[in-house]
Amino acid sequence: MRIQAALIGCGRIGSKKHLEAFLVNRELLDLTAVCDLKRERAEQIAETYAARTGKRPAVFTDYRKALDRELEMVTIATESGYHYAIAMDCLERKVHTLVEKPMALSVSEMDQMIRRAKEHLVKLGVCFQNRFNPSVQEVAKKMREKAFGRVFTATARILWNRNEAYYKQADWRGTWHLDGGTLMNQCAHNIDLLQWVLGGEIDQVTAVIRNYHHPYLEVEDFGAALISFKNGSVGILEGTSNVYPHNLEETLSIFGENGTVVLGGLAVNKIQTWQFPGESSHPFSALPDPESVYGSGHIPLFKDFYEAITQDRDPYITGEEGKKAVEIILGIYQSHKEKRAIPFPLGPFRSTDMAGVTL
Repeated sequence: MRIQAALIGCGRIGSKKHLEAFLVNRELLDLTAVCDLKRERAEQIAETYAARTGKRPAVFTDYRKALDRELEMVTIATESGYHYAIAMDCLERKVHTLVEKPMALSVSEMDQMIRRAKEHLVKLGVCFQNRFNPSVQEVAKKMREKAFGRVFTATARILWNRNEAYYKQADWRGTWHLDGGTLMNQCAHNIDLLQWVLGGEIDQVTAVIRNYHHPYLEVEDFGAALISFKNGSVGILEGTSNVYPHNLEETLSIFGENGTVVLGGLAVNKIQTWQFPGESSHPFSALPDPESVYGSGHIPLFKDFYEAITQDRDPYITGEEGKKAVEIILGIYQSHKEKRAIPFPLGPFRSTDMAGVTL
């Protein structure tokens, strides 16, 4: 059966990957409403959808009016700082809610979203679409098979470039109250994969962040962290938006007693190194890069969320799962601010607590 859905937020990610996912999954998801404060952006998406499907979604500048319709599902692709308030409204209306990363900008807000979904018996999912990459799924399979043996360390490197023109495209970017810095914006997906492959609970985070090359921003453009897990594994993170002259790499390296894997490509979509007993290569090393760093994971992500609703099961990436990477990033921020290792679980820290902190 098809379910009626709405898209809230028609900017960069909404107009590209969310629209694409709705179009590819249109036999399952009926996009009946699109919402954006800038009406012309919503109108453009409605026209594109109508040209492909023959059916034009209704357009709203106030998402609350869209919620007055008979909706079963919404996807939220607004500015990060608005995710919490919009999601809480949707969940209160008992609408299944799929929200872009980061799901919110504080631990308290994320916990409230998770509780609200449970109270109203609706699904809450988070867009960490790179978990659906075929290369990542191959690693997940090896993890389930315990092929790595004991996993010692994993390293996430996000070495990208974001110039002033990028930030001028949207005034919410690079602000503590609506976005966060390069770790929250550009690095969150790989941080999610890092903690996912290492598994287990986090013990503590030690970190340093800097603003080296973006003096017009209040947030970081570089971060490095050691993430210690209670199972003994250690995660190593390096993220920057200062690479000259353009993006260099996004890699995830995993080192265990019986296996070594390095994922790379434009969106950690290729297997660059694959070493296990009797295995020294993998055909996914030759996979083509996707069109953008967003990858192709939104399509299976949306399908999975549809199936979670219709089969009454958890989505692949629940609110609890979506919280983990954001909590790590907030722990990194707190570690820099307080110049100490931060034990987990994290206390009531939020991105705006970084306002005025020297970077």
